[in-house]
Amino acid sequence: MCTTCGCSNGAGATVTDMATGKAYAIGGHEHHVHEHQAPGQHAPGHAEHSHGHDHEHDHGHDHDHDHGHDHDHDHAHSHDHDHPHDYAHDHTRAHLHARTHTVTLEQEVLAKNNRLAERNRGWLESRNILALNLVSSPGAGKTTLLERTIRDLNGAIAISVVEGDQETTFDAERIRATGCKSVQVNTGTGCHLEAEMLAHALKQLDPPMDSVVMVENVGNLVCPALFDLGEHAKVVVLSVTEGVDKPLKYPHMFRASSLMILNKIDLLPYVDFDVDRCVDYARSVNSGIEVLQVSATSGKGLDEWYAWLRAKLLPRLRSGVEGELDAIHVVGG
Repeated sequence: MCTTCGCSNGAGATVTDMATGKAYAIGGHEHHVHEHQAPGQHAPGHAEHSHGHDHEHDHGHDHDHDHGHDHDHDHAHSHDHDHPHDYAHDHTRAHLHARTHTVTLEQEVLAKNNRLAERNRGWLESRNILALNLVSSPGAGKTTLLERTIRDLNGAIAISVVEGDQETTFDAERIRATGCKSVQVNTGTGCHLEAEMLAHALKQLDPPMDSVVMVENVGNLVCPALFDLGEHAKVVVLSVTEGVDKPLKYPHMFRASSLMILNKIDLLPYVDFDVDRCVDYARSVNSGIEVLQVSATSGKGLDEWYAWLRAKLLPRLRSGVEGELDAIHVVGG
């Protein structure tokens, strides 16, 4: 879990409004990072304290057996031989204390995130906004899929996009080129988006009521599975250029997702990828996951993706939108 390595801190994270080019800093969890670093610093202190205690005890022992120039040798010998149990016990106790403290901080980080996620969810629901959290490993084609979706829907429904990356605004600029409103969240050293980051992004994005917010998370199949943003559903994108065993290697992500989009199927004749086996793996970790096979470049399978979106949208939208969505057809699909 990324709170173990300290990346869940928001330090250096920014939100960039692509319409104005202005960047805004996000406060993040600096207090948690400071506390989280403490266990690593505290544990050696305990070990040194235990060693000092043993040293004083050993010194008294050596005093009764003073051998002149052999004192250092006897001291080392008595420390290692006479009291290994005490030293090991103190060392283990320090390690367990540090680990317990770390786990507690991890739980606090996730608990705070979940509280903020619920606030985001309430805010989105109050505006009748459908939010989808798109997750994948780098290069699976999330941005291309978003670009194609925005252009094909062609204003039938209002879509806004939150782009998540460690650095650069490249992807947000691609989305903005489609005419879609977007903001960029740069996480700095962080490997995922968090609820607080999305809250700041939504404030800058100001999506209209009865619309869709697509959140393109940082490319990573590990940590984004743990952090609820307040979205309606996670959509995991997997490309056929990756391994068929990704669902087994990263089960938490596929278990947390409602839909798996298998992208780049136009490349199937040129790669060694067993679609059926991959789908079986995904359903072995999440029996309820839906699976769509698409090509964001050729358009193949995108009608099914839009039908899935339509099924999620229609219960939320005002009358009159259904006809517009039904009229959408993918050219070349």
